[in-house]
Amino acid sequence: MSPDPDASGGVRWYREVSPRQWKAMFAAWVGYLLDGFDFVLITLVLTEIADEFDLSTASAASLVSGAFVTRWLGGALLGALGDRYGRKPAMIASILLYSLGTFACGFAWNHTSLFTARLLIGMGMAGEYSASATYVLESWPARLRNRASGFLISGYAGGTVLASELYTWVVPHWGWRWMFWIGVAPVLVALWVRRALPEAAEWSAETGGGAARPNPFRPLFTGRVRATANALLVAAASGALFCVFTPVGRGLVWPLSLLAAGCLVAFAVQLGGRRGWVVYVALMCTVFCAFLYSWPIQALLPTYLKSELGYAPSEVADVMFSAGFGTMAGCWLAGFTGDRFGTRRAYAGTLLASLAFVFPVFAVRHSLVGLGVSLFFLLALGQGVSGILPKYLAGHFPTATRAASLGFVYNTGALGGAVAPVLGAHLAEGMSLGRALAVLTFGLTLVVIVLIGGDVPRRLARLAGQGSDPDVDGDRLTPERPLSVPPASVENAGRQ
Repeated sequence: MSPDPDASGGVRWYREVSPRQWKAMFAAWVGYLLDGFDFVLITLVLTEIADEFDLSTASAASLVSGAFVTRWLGGALLGALGDRYGRKPAMIASILLYSLGTFACGFAWNHTSLFTARLLIGMGMAGEYSASATYVLESWPARLRNRASGFLISGYAGGTVLASELYTWVVPHWGWRWMFWIGVAPVLVALWVRRALPEAAEWSAETGGGAARPNPFRPLFTGRVRATANALLVAAASGALFCVFTPVGRGLVWPLSLLAAGCLVAFAVQLGGRRGWVVYVALMCTVFCAFLYSWPIQALLPTYLKSELGYAPSEVADVMFSAGFGTMAGCWLAGFTGDRFGTRRAYAGTLLASLAFVFPVFAVRHSLVGLGVSLFFLLALGQGVSGILPKYLAGHFPTATRAASLGFVYNTGALGGAVAPVLGAHLAEGMSLGRALAVLTFGLTLVVIVLIGGDVPRRLARLAGQGSDPDVDGDRLTPERPLSVPPASVENAGRQ
């Protein structure tokens, strides 16, 4: 019997990963760490910003939403860049965008200027997700790609831990603006990435050496009429989303939301084509619900701790450290369980276990240790499982269009993260903030369990008559492994 049940031929799994593949992981992981650092800053200093700019809870929460408004566009554009010119250039461009956007936040003078800087951060974050995820997944051995996905996304959680620790001594002494100015550090990482990294092996093998570079957006701009119509759709979707999450659209939120949703679905139908559009739309809805259950806690937890429980900044940092480390540990756990049981089974089972901790977390009020421990387990199971979300999504798409498709689907669905904090804040107007967060998290976690565990996107494709097409059926990264199938057999299948 092999000493490692996941090993092939008696070799432990980590010895199957070459030094070059570990280097690719480390570089992408550092980018994710700084991505998480930059993005979580706004949640940590939300109360300080609200006090300085005299904002309501809902208006302050919209600043978290700002970075999501442009994510769909950034994910598609930078993803297409990655498909056409390589994963590495897209990674560099993404890091530069969100770093400069974060730096600009430190100079904001009101809600509108800060919201605008957050739009730039959203563009960069979207590209970072698609470029780094595809880069690492296409670089690692096929049978270890859940592990690769989990390790990579754990960097984001590490960034939240780093940000929470800096918060305790930066903000009380220098103010909230310095937290954003520190965020320019990722520019140095971008320069290092340009110098040190090889291109993703799978992209290089299938696309990089070819004469004809893929163009994932060709369906959108074939012919003058279609090109003009889609340019108008881009403008309409961007304008509608901007109005929805700013005072400009006050009183017209629902019509503008429906307009934006219609534009985005139109893009999904065109990009997916006759054979794949159902999967695109279903995956967008799945990611949307995943953000709705996870982002109320991620965005409003520091506000809840300070405003409702009355914790001091140092105590908030302690709790956020526990929460961030729980998410990081959960990402690692999700990677191993995903490779052992299959991505969907691991995802649904872990989320189901997380439900046991939702209401107990918000019942703890006077014990810092008890709250930290409860949050650790809730986020390890509920948030950490998102570590294998890139693997789950990327497996639906071929290499030539994977980055653009993953970037568009994930970051369009990520609009749930824009809705989540605002929805949580509005629910808190009729009940306590803690209860609002618990209700949203519990209910929407159940929805995601059904969508992913039940393989709803592919089932819908089969009902629509698309199930026999390899473009929409089966895992394009590596087949799911039943418990009775030896690892070596799956590895060989993944190479065919």
